Amino acid sequence: MRKLFRLSLLAAMACSAISAQAEVVVVVNPNAAETSLTKEQVAQYFLGKAEAFAPIDQPESATIRSEFYQKVANKDLAQTRALWAKLVFTGKAMPPKEVASNADVKKAVLANPKAIGYIDKSAVDATVKVICTLP
Repeated sequence: MRKLFRLSLLAAMACSAISAQAEVVVVVNPNAAETSLTKEQVAQYFLGKAEAFAPIDQPESATIRSEFYQKVANKDLAQTRALWAKLVFTGKAMPPKEVASNADVKKAVLANPKAIGYIDKSAVDATVKVICTLP
């Protein structure tokens, strides 16, 4: 009976750890005219299909990057890499600028009124405006 209880407890802990993903928010400069975008609109900027905003990516090694692309475009990192390789090779678009962290995304967005990026919701402050939440 104790063994069964321990196994149940371990399974519950594993499930909660898996579902404990960060809440990702899409941010722009606080002075940007836009107040909200749909996730489909956000995907257009990060997949090279729209140019009104300059997308800012987090490092490929960062968990938030894979979460972002999965949530916004239903694509994994390999699919995203392949898409960008094709766009760059054909000269249709340049990939998003990559920065090192949530803090660097905020700095880039603050410095460029046409930048758009994504950060963990817990990193939001007055230097950015949230225009889309990806739970």
